[in-house]
Amino acid sequence: MAKKKRILTKFSKKMQKKLLVVFSLISVALIGLIGRLMYIEYTSGEKYEKIVLSQQEYDSTIIPYRRGDIVDTKGTILATSTDVYNVILDCKVLTNDEKNLEPTIAALVQCFPELNSETLHQLVKENPNKQYNVLLKKLPYETIQPFIALQEDTKNHPNIKGVWFEKEYIRKYPYGSIGSSVIGFTTSGNVGMAGIENSYNSTLNGINGREYGYLNSDNNFEKTIKNAKDGNVVVSTIDLHIQSIVEQKIAQFQADNTNVAREGSGSKNTAVLVMNPQNGEILAMAQYPNYDSSNPRDLSAYYTPEQLAGMSDEDKLNALNALWQNYCVTHTYEPGSTAKPFTVAAGLETGTLTGNETYLCDGSEQISGHTIHCVNRNGHGMETIREAMMNSCNDALMQMSYSIGVDNFVEYQKVFGFGQRTNIDLPGEGRTDSLIYTADNMTAVDLATNSFGQNFNTTMVQLGSAFCSIINGGNYYQPHVVKKITDANGNTIETKDDMLIKQTISETTSETLKGYLYSTVSEGGTGKYAKVNGYSMGGKTGTAQKVPRGQGNYLVSFIGYAPQEKPQLMVYVVVDEPNAEDEAHSSYAQGIAKDIFAEVLPYLNIYPDQPLIPEEEMPVNPTLPAARQQAQAAAAAENGGEQPQTDGQQTDEVPAEQSEASDAPATDVAEQGAQTPAEVVTDDVSVVNE
Repeated sequence: MAKKKRILTKFSKKMQKKLLVVFSLISVALIGLIGRLMYIEYTSGEKYEKIVLSQQEYDSTIIPYRRGDIVDTKGTILATSTDVYNVILDCKVLTNDEKNLEPTIAALVQCFPELNSETLHQLVKENPNKQYNVLLKKLPYETIQPFIALQEDTKNHPNIKGVWFEKEYIRKYPYGSIGSSVIGFTTSGNVGMAGIENSYNSTLNGINGREYGYLNSDNNFEKTIKNAKDGNVVVSTIDLHIQSIVEQKIAQFQADNTNVAREGSGSKNTAVLVMNPQNGEILAMAQYPNYDSSNPRDLSAYYTPEQLAGMSDEDKLNALNALWQNYCVTHTYEPGSTAKPFTVAAGLETGTLTGNETYLCDGSEQISGHTIHCVNRNGHGMETIREAMMNSCNDALMQMSYSIGVDNFVEYQKVFGFGQRTNIDLPGEGRTDSLIYTADNMTAVDLATNSFGQNFNTTMVQLGSAFCSIINGGNYYQPHVVKKITDANGNTIETKDDMLIKQTISETTSETLKGYLYSTVSEGGTGKYAKVNGYSMGGKTGTAQKVPRGQGNYLVSFIGYAPQEKPQLMVYVVVDEPNAEDEAHSSYAQGIAKDIFAEVLPYLNIYPDQPLIPEEEMPVNPTLPAARQQAQAAAAAENGGEQPQTDGQQTDEVPAEQSEASDAPATDVAEQGAQTPAEVVTDDVSVVNE
């Protein structure tokens, strides 16, 4: 086969001319570009070289957001974030130009006495290319300002370079421990750990910004900034003045009842809940023991140095977790006779009680082979419902429960929210759904003991919210501690409207119950020690023996309101294990409540609505310390009267001789949800004998 010949293509003269023109244009463009680059290098080469170097040295910086404030209902700051600065040294800036080294170190030592020249020189020597060296942390602006002034005075100090200030925020609580149980605290990373700080964490937090850019030859940032978005402000329902009063009264009780022989102060736990019964707003919420939100991990107030030294890390953590809990929200307990108004309300609402009934209290009831004693073992005699409430008669309440029946009783426990969360806007609300009976497992004995507040559990916020519905006409409002959210400029973003959840009872039943509660406080009933002279008031006492039975440990309480018509203030006080030989007296709680009412009512511009009673005719609380009784007696003597003598007689709900307990075993409520009533004690003592 013959080989193909290779054909050579020749450019025509016309094509050659075109190619010459193209190459000429490209050559001209390249020459122009090279010329331009040479011109830039000649005129601005140093500037651009520094920019490139600076871009290599600086990338971006986070701009931290500011966490929003928590304020009280009147705008007083309860928690805030203040700016602080970390001192950062860029060694590379100093090593790249040695003329900056000595002036910069000298300025640092001059303005920050904590630093020394030798250490700084060593740092630069060992880390010549390290750009982020934290020299000092969390300094206020006034501390760093002198250095900034030197740095900005480039005429006299042109070589102070390579130091910048990293801004961040720290959380501060101007009032320390006041309100700590409801405010909470944060970690250094802006994570709320308790209270409002926790439940509104995402609202309070913002979004970090970022600063992109470089440092030019004049030590000024050429930058692009994406600003941080600060957190919002949480406006709470808490009134700082009321909160302060409440905490002062708790502290006074603890101090007044310190008992060296018993190795402790006033109680194991003392807690107070103050609400506006007309809308569910919580005005104050306090407890003992509490903590300082500014220093929440400090246990020194409750443990000696020797005790702390002997505690393991786990022991300390458990102690802190117990301290950080909000007693009003998290703790469950048997309420005692503060539950009696709800039993009566269930009977009146279902029509199983008319209000005209009378009951013979002979000191005990026989139920399914058990003898359940009344607070007065000798019996109160014949009583109306009003008198049964005034005297806190367990016998009468048990007889009422027979008429009400299991189904109605269980249904109205549900209506009032027992066994259900209130969904208050605070973390850690205690669950009580497993701590109450159902219609399927409630026996006759269970019904009888539940009727006067034993063998089921509640929380303070649960019972307090339900009680508000009894005294406000039957309106159950969801309890809440926040009323609105604003931005940093005060513009409202969200309003937390009062949330009416349901109608628990009729207005008629509410008025009837208020009449009974009024008699309990204002007409010589068991709540008489809570009465503030000149004010119409109502309320109910409670004293429950704790498990294990027979140990002499009691939880005593008082819940009350003022004024009688359209109540504006509800105060609920719980004293868990008063530090006394004889704990079983609700007068401990009544004393705290009275002191709170006496100061808060005038503050809220709630004026006296009854004639004043001569001071010598006012009841003397037998559990007040002798010094305070003497002060009251002196005040009465100045008014021309004398305080009555008690001669040691117990004037609370139960005679002292009735406060002993049975040795019969009992089942812990926390384990089974309701106790086997081998022994039941409430208002001060009620014993079930096998």
